[in-house]
Amino acid sequence: MIRLLLNRLWQTAIVLFGVSVITFIIMHSAPGHPLQANPELRLDPTAVERWLELRELDEPLPAQYIGWLSRMFRGDFGKSLIYNRPVPELALERLPATLLLTVPAFLLALGLAISCGTWAALRQGGFVDRLLGLATLAGLSLPSFWLGIILMMLFSYGYPWLPASGMRTAENSSVSDILAHLVLPVTMLVAGSFSYYVRYVRYTVLAVLSQDFIRIARARGFTELYIVFRHVLPNASLPIVTVAALSLPQLFTGALVAEYVFSWPGIGRWIVTSTLARDYPVIMAVNLSAAALVAFSNFLADLLFLLIDPRLRFKA
Repeated sequence: MIRLLLNRLWQTAIVLFGVSVITFIIMHSAPGHPLQANPELRLDPTAVERWLELRELDEPLPAQYIGWLSRMFRGDFGKSLIYNRPVPELALERLPATLLLTVPAFLLALGLAISCGTWAALRQGGFVDRLLGLATLAGLSLPSFWLGIILMMLFSYGYPWLPASGMRTAENSSVSDILAHLVLPVTMLVAGSFSYYVRYVRYTVLAVLSQDFIRIARARGFTELYIVFRHVLPNASLPIVTVAALSLPQLFTGALVAEYVFSWPGIGRWIVTSTLARDYPVIMAVNLSAAALVAFSNFLADLLFLLIDPRLRFKA
């Protein structure tokens, strides 16, 4: 167990270093400059020189990277070039809004996928199974931003039942108002994640149903409901939980699109605006955090494997 943890930490450190180098190179090779967000400075060469010097952008690129890396090891991710505030402070302000969007979407998508996928597997080839197959194919094929725009056109403009953008109505912070603003972006996230989860749940449950111990349980006269909850779902839980853990980065990527489409004031929208403004410290911190999230998801999947399956825990 300890050896597995040390190996994961070593691999994660190498990956994070590689991601930081690649991000730094791409960021400085892309067209554009942070001064684009401060057009008034460009009128004064002295002010431009002073602005670049204060942010160490006048140094050679290797020196800039080494300086950023040394500060990062001290826990200093720098200040935003646009807001002139520490990057972690800006991220923490927006994190609750992103979690408010992603956590319900994750729980809803996984819960619906387990229910519908199990039902489709038990009724393989039936009407529900075929209908679910078509729905998941459509959900996986349609671009998420297109689905968000369609939802907005239907339920905000065509039939003005739900708000189209933002997290709350001006001067209204009631729970019901926030929930109304949540419906469309959460639906967009659930549609994509559900389509991915339900196909895997159905396949896994079908594999368990074909095992001999299921046939023995049926021959002994146990009810179908008992067999599902006592034998099928516990044996199918390992791969399902693993896929759910590995999909966490994908969920946050979907949140980035949803936040931008629905003007949700979370981290995803902040990432897009910072990238367009060439806010280098924000871009570096966000990409490093995203890589860390992927590494954490992989480690979480391995850990869940060990916790659920005693055989793997013994080998580790």
